Amino acid sequence: MKQAIAAGPMPTYNDRVVRNFALAAVLWGVVGMLVGVLIAAQLTWPALNLDTSWLSYGRLRPLHTNAVIFAFGGCALFSTSYYVVQRTCQAPLWGGWLADFTFWGWQLVIVAAAISLPMGYTQGKEYAELEWPIDLLIAAVWVSYAIVFFGTIGMRKVRHIYVANWFFGGFILAVALLHIVNSAAIPVSFTKSYSAYAGVQDAMVQWWYGHNAVGFFLTAGFLGMMYYFIPKQAERPVYSYRLSIVHFWALIFTYMWAGPHHLHYTALPDWAQSVGMVFSLILLAPSWGGMINGMMTLSGAWHKLRDDPILKFLIVALSFYGMATFEGPMMSIKTVNALSHYTDWTVGHVHAGALGWVGLISMGSLYHLIPRMYGKTRMHSVPAIELHFWVSTIGIVLYIAAMWIAGVMQGLMWRAVNPDGTLVYTFVESVKATFPFYVIRLCGGLLYLGGMLIMAWNVWMTARRPVVARVPVGAAAAAA
Repeated sequence: MKQAIAAGPMPTYNDRVVRNFALAAVLWGVVGMLVGVLIAAQLTWPALNLDTSWLSYGRLRPLHTNAVIFAFGGCALFSTSYYVVQRTCQAPLWGGWLADFTFWGWQLVIVAAAISLPMGYTQGKEYAELEWPIDLLIAAVWVSYAIVFFGTIGMRKVRHIYVANWFFGGFILAVALLHIVNSAAIPVSFTKSYSAYAGVQDAMVQWWYGHNAVGFFLTAGFLGMMYYFIPKQAERPVYSYRLSIVHFWALIFTYMWAGPHHLHYTALPDWAQSVGMVFSLILLAPSWGGMINGMMTLSGAWHKLRDDPILKFLIVALSFYGMATFEGPMMSIKTVNALSHYTDWTVGHVHAGALGWVGLISMGSLYHLIPRMYGKTRMHSVPAIELHFWVSTIGIVLYIAAMWIAGVMQGLMWRAVNPDGTLVYTFVESVKATFPFYVIRLCGGLLYLGGMLIMAWNVWMTARRPVVARVPVGAAAAAA
């Protein structure tokens, strides 16, 4: 789609904050995935808790989820959204020092989480464990983020607002609403508070937040990356711009209603559970529409996948997005949920989305973005990107396959009964049967962490390598 670009010199973009967030994403990715490998090892060999409270699984698990989602994923979202909004609006970031405040404020949130969670200070809410002082800081940073992002759009030099900015903008507004409503609490000390809601209402608000944290933080924001970096890396226009707008509005409307499927067979009224199930099933259509749109952007350029490992990251990420968004609606069906609920099948589903979709799309986008932050055309080592892709992909497959098999096995063992109505298996027998799959999960996690370490090395070498002056094509040919 053609855009009317204002005449005059190109603006000077604020890429310092983009670069800082990109480097922080790589750093926190290594840290978060390292903690994930540690807790996977603890589930395999519980003695690795070392009888130390702050090293226990119950404290490290929320640290892992917060580090991967909000530290790694959050920094990747800040970096790419700031990069994309400047270039699609032909305007530098608005707000001056506010952009720097979002960086340092967000790093302070991450450090506060890394200190408070192992110490046991938690609200006990999934993806919202942090206590009220940190919640207030998150709100301040997020409001500043919204001011910078929408201020930049307001100062744009082009009439059109590119679809990636629709997804980034929707994600920013929705996460602000979700965080503020779900974090309403009554403080009783600096490190302790109680939810403003009670009983099943508290559960409903929590999973309205929890599932939409997946829907907006872990889906809409990263679809903003997809709609910019796949066309850029493939050097092809988006397959269908009209479909991308339909994708946006259908996704934004439908996701908000899907949260109750986390509360099947609980005290939540049955009609509310059914509403969540129905909207989860509807959600399959816009999700797959967006996946197909991204995939078909490579029409006429599929051959580039042979030689471009960054495109491999981006396209395989879309494959995992399609798989996870098929599996999620299927698991929301009550009869399927009766088997899958509380089993490792859910863990496999979550990590198919987290490692496969969020991780790979972030890595591919950062591989595109980081060399440009240092005035270079590519990363230090393209073969290292290729190696990272294959190591990570094999790790994901091992991880989720092990959890799928373990989960279905657990569900079948738990529901197996003798003719007299007694259980065929004790719970301990199901745990023992799961052990080999936990070992395989640990191996998959180690591979994924290894890929992240390869990326960290490649980023370090790219940053320290001097900029090579570009030689005109004709001069290069003559020299050859």
